[in-house]
Amino acid sequence: MLDKNKIPDEPENEIRKRAIRLAVKSVEDALIDDQNGGIVDLTLSEALVVALMKQGVRRYFAIFGHGSTDLGEVLRIYHEEGAVEVINCRNEVEMAHAATAYAWVYGKTPAVVTSIGPGGLQAMAGSLAAASNGVGVYHIYGDETTQGEGYNMQQVPKPEQGVFGKMTALMGQSYTLHTPGALRECMRRGTACAHHPYKAGPFFIMLPINTQPQMTKINIATLPGRQTLPPVAPARSDDLGAAVDFLRRYKRIVIKAGGGTRSHYMAVRSLATRIGAPVVLSPGSTGVLMDAHAQNMHVGGSKGSISGNYAMQNADALIVIGSRGVCQADCSGVGYPNAQAVLNINGDLDDLTHYANTVCLPGDITSVIDMLLAELGDDAGIDLRKDWIRDCAAKKDEWTAFKAKRIHAEPIADEVWQQPVLTQPAAIHTVASFANKVGAIKFFDAGDVQANGFQIVEDDAPGQTYTETGASFMGFSGSALLGGALVKDAKYGIAFTGDGSFMMNPQILIDAVEHGVRGMIALFDNRRMAAITGLQYDQYGREFKTNDSVAVDYRAMAASVSGVKALHGGFTRSALEAALTEAHAYDGLSLLHIPVYSGRDPIAGMGAYGSWNVGNWVEEVQGAYLNATI
Repeated sequence: MLDKNKIPDEPENEIRKRAIRLAVKSVEDALIDDQNGGIVDLTLSEALVVALMKQGVRRYFAIFGHGSTDLGEVLRIYHEEGAVEVINCRNEVEMAHAATAYAWVYGKTPAVVTSIGPGGLQAMAGSLAAASNGVGVYHIYGDETTQGEGYNMQQVPKPEQGVFGKMTALMGQSYTLHTPGALRECMRRGTACAHHPYKAGPFFIMLPINTQPQMTKINIATLPGRQTLPPVAPARSDDLGAAVDFLRRYKRIVIKAGGGTRSHYMAVRSLATRIGAPVVLSPGSTGVLMDAHAQNMHVGGSKGSISGNYAMQNADALIVIGSRGVCQADCSGVGYPNAQAVLNINGDLDDLTHYANTVCLPGDITSVIDMLLAELGDDAGIDLRKDWIRDCAAKKDEWTAFKAKRIHAEPIADEVWQQPVLTQPAAIHTVASFANKVGAIKFFDAGDVQANGFQIVEDDAPGQTYTETGASFMGFSGSALLGGALVKDAKYGIAFTGDGSFMMNPQILIDAVEHGVRGMIALFDNRRMAAITGLQYDQYGREFKTNDSVAVDYRAMAASVSGVKALHGGFTRSALEAALTEAHAYDGLSLLHIPVYSGRDPIAGMGAYGSWNVGNWVEEVQGAYLNATI
């Protein structure tokens, strides 16, 4: 039998000595000396932690299980000595979202730790948010043994090797550390994925239970660091000739700024003002142009806006920058019915050629735009577009007036609440305006709150709002608050969530208290999945199974967790503003329960202005796509 009490001190002491050095020194300075020549003997578990540390990974979101006891022991010692931070979580989807938010907001790469089985599947599901938004995160899953001694608990029960490794390879990029000596190659592939300059995403490391404690030799100097690549752009100015002709030729050019423009917003602003073109935003690119800027047409797409969709529908040419062309951004491929040509600026070659009749400028967005503007000279074609800009500005004024009526609407009598309550646009705008006033960042969940949110927010720079539109993941926003745990001078976050989305991942109520998170959950409760209710009405005139009759006191639910400040948001704008001030003053997690109207009154919604290839619209949309010029 195994001697369960035999825990040798010597290995732990050696690990601890290394952790103490690594807490204050770089990997090279801490581990390379004249005696070892940079080659050290470590278990695979510790070697992986060291290798990740060399890429700047010092934060772990973890749910430990039998598949990660050896790795967990190394992390325990490193955490105790301050070399890494380990944040224990209560749900794998939640911790995947927290890791995504941490990387997205703070620009640092974390790792998620769990095991194969239900935990791995949940973390894998959560990784969709990172993949859809171009965020690099490491996922480490304790995997089945390579010994072949029989079925392991939690592996897929079929006679086949590495099934979870195959699943993760389909979800993103993956590497199984079947051999400890393969660590260097694993980390090379890992940084190429997690730190990709144009399309970063989750990288999955499958860590078999039996290889974790195996000793291996690693060369510290040749372990890959974090990948950094110089920006690239077309090599010859001749390649820009077609783009210059494009800009001088078309009178009604529209710029579509995708999520990839967030870190290149200054270049996009320069291009827009230089050529005199309106800019239409995607849900994930609010702030790329200042909200009140005359050329900001706001969001455009399947949901869109009056001004954004006007610019898309009437443009004779499209400049698309940093966009994947997701349905919500380009109306399922039919958002530009009058466009004759496209100029696409993107580092990703697959997305670069998404449209037909395209002039392609591959590379780093800022570098490409700088080259293009230098080639363009003084003749930017701006005089061609004066009437176009004037027409678009008029539509912006129309949208602004339309929005103002809705965000300042009086409370409406609601049959669920049996009294007048705020409309969702009015409530969201109140919270979003408060967030801007106090400098808080806004996290949006999927659903009706999100759809109204990206039509309403008034951002003047990227990073004021993080909205998970790519995977449309309900439960993201509350979980994202955990990304600020243990961060020095963490940004105050407000999670905008609906009642349906919140119940997908309510674990933040506990984990935020456990890890000292200061933030707020604004829970807009209309007791239904209102986005789908609206879609059902728009398509078939009937609602079906998107609401419920169960009353939930979310204030009481939150108050049952010690350390959470739970407040009622009230039924008027002034009451909500007072509650927001009180919640923000609390040194911890607060939750505001905000009842909102749900019904068919048009003043309670922001409207939808584009096409979508779903339901009974399919035939019409696909017919338009067939006849599209781009």
